[in-house]
This record gives sequence, structure tokens and C-alpha cells, in this order.
Amino acid sequence: MKHMLIALLVFICGTVQAQEQLLTLQTRPSVTLRMLLLEPAGKPVASLILFTGGDGVLKLGDDGQPHAGAGNFLVRTRQLWVEQGFQVAVVDAPSDHPDGISRGDFRSSAEHAQDMAVVIDALHQRADVPVWLVGTSRGTTSAAAVAIRLPEQVGGVVLTSTINHERGNVAAMNLAQLTLPVLVVQHLHDQCKETLFRNVQAVMDGLHAARARELILVDGGKDTGDPCQPWAAHGYNGIEAEVVEKVARWIRQH
Repeated sequence: MKHMLIALLVFICGTVQAQEQLLTLQTRPSVTLRMLLLEPAGKPVASLILFTGGDGVLKLGDDGQPHAGAGNFLVRTRQLWVEQGFQVAVVDAPSDHPDGISRGDFRSSAEHAQDMAVVIDALHQRADVPVWLVGTSRGTTSAAAVAIRLPEQVGGVVLTSTINHERGNVAAMNLAQLTLPVLVVQHLHDQCKETLFRNVQAVMDGLHAARARELILVDGGKDTGDPCQPWAAHGYNGIEAEVVEKVARWIRQH
């Protein structure tokens, strides 16, 4: 009967790519959330919920494609994560926030965590493995805040290009509540004023209670356009596979 609550479409994306399934979940009364689900060939080593940056809107259509935010680091690398053996969920904004979830404090809200609890449950139904939260840029606000609210349901957290300044500042959260493993990834030459390398130490200091914590610094790639957009160093342009591999190895170790 649970299948009656989930609208499911399956899209074959090519012989070398994992299947992408478009799921629509009812997460709160009169609220739905769409996500792309990708599953590896064998049993996954873990499940990942990928939180895009910016306004958090992907506009996932009935064709199973993101019509916004497709270039985001986590969105464009979703197949690479599957190749590393993970079950992957790429989540869109919920139906009651069609214009985005970065305005106000929704990314830190109880409602956002409630939505993600439903996603976590759906992933656990498919694979009995830990669920990790992976955010990039403004998606790190979501990943950290949800983990703080749902510590018993989350296996670990990965923060890439972490918001460390002003609105959504992860360092300003009660990170002492996070006892889970937490990995922070930072490009040395990220020039986005909200995610500068010089401010990341405050995030690391706040994670003193984490069971395991590490800062991975990366360099190289291409740095083009707006410094806060995906094709700058901020979005790991040109070094995507390297970053995914480093993160995947760390998750498997913890």
C-alpha cells in the first residue's frame, strides 16, 4: 500500500549510467517533495541525500530532469556518487516553497527536517544502510541543520564549500550537538565571500564533539565566472571526480 503514496517514474539514462527514478513523496500535510533516486548495481555502502546550493530549487519535471540548478556541483556529479557504490537522493524544494528554501530560515527549520525524515525513511526502505547528508554551498546549511535535528537518523555529514559567513552560517549553529562523523571539504581558492577558506576554521572548531572530523583541502581545476557559482573554484570545476573520490573514501572509512 505504501506504493500508493509514491508517484514513481523510471528513466533510463544510458547503458553506462545508473537508472534515475523520479519519486514524489508526501512529507507534510498537503506538502509533497520530488527527488531523483539513483541506485548502484549492488548493495550500497551508504545512502546519500544531496542538498544543492543557491535557492535549493531544481524544478524536477515529469521527464525526470532538473530544469534549474543542473550545473550545481552535487547535481552534476550525481552519477559519480553512484559509481562509488552509494544510493543517491537529489532533493528538490518542497511544494510549499516553489521559489526556494534559502529565504528566511527554512533550511534550519523543523519543517525542513520533517521533510528529510520522510526521505530518510524512503531510503531505508530500499537499503538498510546509513544515510549521510551531503551539502554544498547553501546546501551545507540544510545538511548541518537537519543532522542536528535528526541525530538518530543520520549516519554522517559532508559539508562542501561551507557557508561560514552571515545568513545560514554553519559556524553559528549549535555544532556541539553533532556527535556524528563530519567531513568538511574546502577549495583553497574559493573566492565566494560566503565560503572563504579563511573562515572555515570556525566551522571546524564548532565540530569538537564530532565522533570523527576532518578538513580536506583541494586545489586546481578551473575558476570561471561568478565566484559563488558552480563553474568557479567554489563548485570544484574540473576536479569533480577527484573530490567525489576523496569524499567517498572518507565515508567508507567512517
